[in-house]
Amino acid sequence: MSNSPRLPLQYLAAFRAVARLQNVRAAAEQLHLTHSAVSQQIRALEAQLGFALFERAGRGIQLNAAGSALQAAVERAWAELDLGLRAASAADGSAMRSLNITCTPSFAQRWLMPRLSGWRAAHPDISLKLFTLQRVIDLESEGFHLALRQGAGPWPGLVNEVLMESRQIVVAAPALAQQLEGASLQTLADQALLGDAEQWTQWFAQAGLACSIFPAASFNDGGLLVQAAEQGMGVALARELLCADALLDGRLRRLPGPTLEGASQRRYHIVYPPALREEPALRMLCDWLHAEMNESARRLKGLV
Repeated sequence: MSNSPRLPLQYLAAFRAVARLQNVRAAAEQLHLTHSAVSQQIRALEAQLGFALFERAGRGIQLNAAGSALQAAVERAWAELDLGLRAASAADGSAMRSLNITCTPSFAQRWLMPRLSGWRAAHPDISLKLFTLQRVIDLESEGFHLALRQGAGPWPGLVNEVLMESRQIVVAAPALAQQLEGASLQTLADQALLGDAEQWTQWFAQAGLACSIFPAASFNDGGLLVQAAEQGMGVALARELLCADALLDGRLRRLPGPTLEGASQRRYHIVYPPALREEPALRMLCDWLHAEMNESARRLKGLV
């Protein structure tokens, strides 16, 4: 007979949440339980095992060596159970038919939304539930299957697929772009510039003009920046991807000058939990996103 402690399965959800978040209150909110209930479950788990799983210092809590070892095993078991449930669902003929996805508002508004009718036409049996969020979330704990993120990546514990490199270009509404044809860099610098001051200074430096830039307006959302340029508010230094459709249909025109290549922290990624790697619906969505992004890049290249 094994001398190892009996594992109290009823407490594992609470343990997993606290171990991941390193915070009892946050775990309680995630599990829709009270702080006291989660604390009691952790104490009961430690009592039944016969050893502590967390180190407590003031109001903080973190896994000790035993807790880290148990968390690794619990995560592996959770992933195996998830795979088993998906296999059972597939065998029953009730495979995933709805995907919860999240991305930033600007990406949704400027690129994804105009293409969703194409997804619907190609995959009428798979619905997408789209949530726009500025913050980075824990996909599994918050019930999401896939996220479209911008950043350096990779994100630990998730599959990361690079969707597109990020590039910044200078754009303006057609009437303003026509006025600036053949204008000098200094004339451009004297315009109402929209966007980040540091990035504009870098762009002008690459173009050959050393100057300090004080934009007329800046935005915390790339979609709003592009919209301001479309409305003739000024000249914008904006992400090419967010300008793509406006450039293709003539609402914006690109001005001459260098392309500000985005560093790795500006790449667009598809991310999802490893347990969903073989999920057919998710794989179809990833393949569709890659195909649509490649088509966007091809059409934009034709404008140059």
